Amino acid sequence: MVELYREPQGDWKWWYEARFGMFIHWGLYALAARHEWVKNRERMTDEEYQKYFDHFYPDLYDPRAWARAAKEAGMKYFVITTKHHEGFCLWDSKYTDYKVTNTPYGKDVLRPMVEAFREEGLRVGFYYSLLDWHHPEFPVDRHHPMRDNPEFREKNKQRDVRKYAEYVRNQVRELLTEFGQIDLIFYDFSYPGEDGKGRDDWQSEELLKLTRELQPNILINDRLDLLDVPGGWDYRTPEQIVVQEWPKIDGKPVLWETCQTFSGSWGYYRDEETWKSVEQLVQMLIDTVSKGGNLLLNVGPTARGTFDDRAMERLQGIGEWMKYHSRSIYGCTQAPKEFTAPQDCRLTYNPETKRLYVHVFAWPFRYLPISGLAGRIEYAQLLNDASEIHFFEGTAEYLAHWGGLSQGTVILELPVKKPNVTVPVIELYLK
Repeated sequence: MVELYREPQGDWKWWYEARFGMFIHWGLYALAARHEWVKNRERMTDEEYQKYFDHFYPDLYDPRAWARAAKEAGMKYFVITTKHHEGFCLWDSKYTDYKVTNTPYGKDVLRPMVEAFREEGLRVGFYYSLLDWHHPEFPVDRHHPMRDNPEFREKNKQRDVRKYAEYVRNQVRELLTEFGQIDLIFYDFSYPGEDGKGRDDWQSEELLKLTRELQPNILINDRLDLLDVPGGWDYRTPEQIVVQEWPKIDGKPVLWETCQTFSGSWGYYRDEETWKSVEQLVQMLIDTVSKGGNLLLNVGPTARGTFDDRAMERLQGIGEWMKYHSRSIYGCTQAPKEFTAPQDCRLTYNPETKRLYVHVFAWPFRYLPISGLAGRIEYAQLLNDASEIHFFEGTAEYLAHWGGLSQGTVILELPVKKPNVTVPVIELYLK
């Protein structure tokens, strides 16, 4: 295990080894089908947004199908939006009428989801929005749909964020006591400063204490505005970016997870067309693990309760790759510093098995030089079919002939034709 900036308070070893999870954004916005922030973007009033509540009826909802899709894609945990910024709750909360059991569907969707994913062996994570654009005590701010309506602001200026913070704690208590062991919680999000909200508004330290008391082993993300508080977070969450190196504090690595979408939206967006290919997504997973991180990849189910065909195509494509290459992901992390990734490649390393994995993003012609491995390789093979890869250590004259390769470089002899997999992986057994 890597020496971290500080030991997380939650149980993190399973998560560090899992590396790959499913994010699910599902709510009333699935009916609008044009982004989960549609209420904000289109400055909708509660009355205008009510039509989605009145017509929420996911008759094809089958959480077992969701769980199977996640498992077959190679995912080891999932995180579900129990309540997003719109304020709509997927469980039968005692503290609001704005919940799934009051829609035409009339049934709790969270409990069967949790049960289905657990049955497939996945760990359970809850997302809970700190924002709530529906709650009567949530003060209007720069992210509120009515932010540009001075009459609405004036009429609602007496809203009490302390009452809202109590509501948050009450709902979190429900989520963390009524659904068994919850492995991680993703609070989202703080935006302190002018016309914003941060730790004082959420009463974050009290919320943090409650979370730890109710679920001592839970992992907590970094969006409570408590980055400077000891134990105020367990892992960092860079969103929709590809980090250039393992995130660090004071020069020491931290636990981290990047959350990413298939397209430009988290919720179901019928007409959105910037979908990433299977190859891009597999490369994203590899790149994340090569820098010591986890990938939380999002699906936005439809209003009928299904994963649409674009999402299923990508999940199945990732799963096909993971079927043959998962051991280059699970339990793996950044390679030791003495090993340098060749051009157009990423390295992952399993410290338990002492195997190094070379993920080849652009297939070269016949030879692949890797520095720092002279005398270190016991055996080499393609991971997809366990076919042997020959290798040799070049003499100084030979390495110079290659354009000044350094001493200690090993040359892998590859087949001319790229293997028929999305990203080929070479497994190196180290001495």
